Amino acid sequence: MRIGFDNEKYLETQSQHIRNRIAKFGGKLYLEFGGKLFDDYHASRVLPGFKPDSKLQMLMQLKDEAEIVIVINADDIEKNKVRGDLGITYDLDVLRLLDLFRSRGLCVKSVVLTRFAKQPTAVKFEQNLKNNGINVYHHYSIPNYPTDVDLIVSDDGYGRNDYVETTRRLVVITAPGPGSGKMAVCLSQLYHEHKHGVQAGYAKFETFPIWNLPLKHPVNVAYEAATADLNDVNMIDPFHLEAYGKTTVNYNRDIEIFPVLNTMFELILGESPYKSPTDMGVNMAGNCIIDDDAVCAAANQEIIRRYYAALCNHVKGVEAADEAYKISLLMKQNKLSTDDRPVIAPALKKAEDTGAPAAAIELADGQIITGKTSNLLGACSAMLLNALKYLAGIPENVDIIDAAVIEPIQRLKVDSFGSNNPRLHTDELLIALSMSAVTNPTAKLAMDQLHKLRDTDAHATVILSETDTRTLKKLGIRLTTEPVYENDRLYRK
Repeated sequence: MRIGFDNEKYLETQSQHIRNRIAKFGGKLYLEFGGKLFDDYHASRVLPGFKPDSKLQMLMQLKDEAEIVIVINADDIEKNKVRGDLGITYDLDVLRLLDLFRSRGLCVKSVVLTRFAKQPTAVKFEQNLKNNGINVYHHYSIPNYPTDVDLIVSDDGYGRNDYVETTRRLVVITAPGPGSGKMAVCLSQLYHEHKHGVQAGYAKFETFPIWNLPLKHPVNVAYEAATADLNDVNMIDPFHLEAYGKTTVNYNRDIEIFPVLNTMFELILGESPYKSPTDMGVNMAGNCIIDDDAVCAAANQEIIRRYYAALCNHVKGVEAADEAYKISLLMKQNKLSTDDRPVIAPALKKAEDTGAPAAAIELADGQIITGKTSNLLGACSAMLLNALKYLAGIPENVDIIDAAVIEPIQRLKVDSFGSNNPRLHTDELLIALSMSAVTNPTAKLAMDQLHKLRDTDAHATVILSETDTRTLKKLGIRLTTEPVYENDRLYRK
């Protein structure tokens, strides 16, 4: 993959820009942190060169100045809301984030429960946090939020919320996912700080859409595709255009809420520090793109991947059909089709030739390797094995997994676990390969190629099992599948 983004420049310029914003407000800044801090794989896919933990590394440069507050909606705890990319509930993700922040030596000692109404599960979660030395604060629902500004900016609005005690000049407000109430926490804190006579400001750190890229740039279109379920739409910021005569990009929710925010700033601070939603942001990612063609190509692939994900999620009953339709319109706007994803046609051809599910993977050198379904291996397992052989220079007809290793796994699956499918899943294949590698140098050579599969693209002709999907994701393979199941069974696992 061609590198299109200068990560080192990003770390340096982004941290300095945040320091400048802290200084603008007299020494204390509440920074609403959108997106994912630890594992922003969307950004790393559309900005090749951006590291999934770049935002965390940037924050580490501000380590001595920063304090982190995690926000979670109490209703999300009660509903057991799940973070889709990790498969864990939001409350568990808060615990995960606490551990990760602490392991990096970052200051994090507070959690805010927003929309708190003594929900039973939220109360239990709060007690768990307190038992582990975490400060917990409550923020409450405010009637007619966010339109009744006079009520919101009063002792009966933000004034009812707990004041979160912080000690650092940069307070990063983050959350497990959208809808947690990060912005409301920031503004509530500004209200309380002003009442305490403390000078403080607010800024927003959202990577996407990138404000200084064109509205229809593939990177910004890929963001629309990624948030099709939220109905986010990229727009020209009319407030910025009017104030400065410059065209910038923001998204509809920030633009729609800006007049209300502006009034809140005026009521809290006496005057608004910002003339536009773009003004509120501190994102410098657009200044660190060094190869626009590489970035455009990567973003276009992400749009297609999002399209297939939406199609499959509709078949699974997870998403509505209109999400795939919205992304298909974005593809048409960018003159994209499924033919622009190189792995699709070879996978479909292999399935047609064999009459069974198949898969294909495109390696870093552009070589496309396929895999077919057999009595021994599923299509993705065969694809993985063939790819590892190719990377290791091992002839395709050479067996590198001992049958004495495979047979016990198949017996275990069928006889002990009651599986109807004796074929090895991808995780079982890798276990068998690693066992063979102990005594077989050729198998070890193949195992040593696993890291070369990261950031490759693959396509399967049927929706895969959760096991195969999870394994390929752990290997860093960017998977799409046709929106069909291999069979018509209703119960799947």
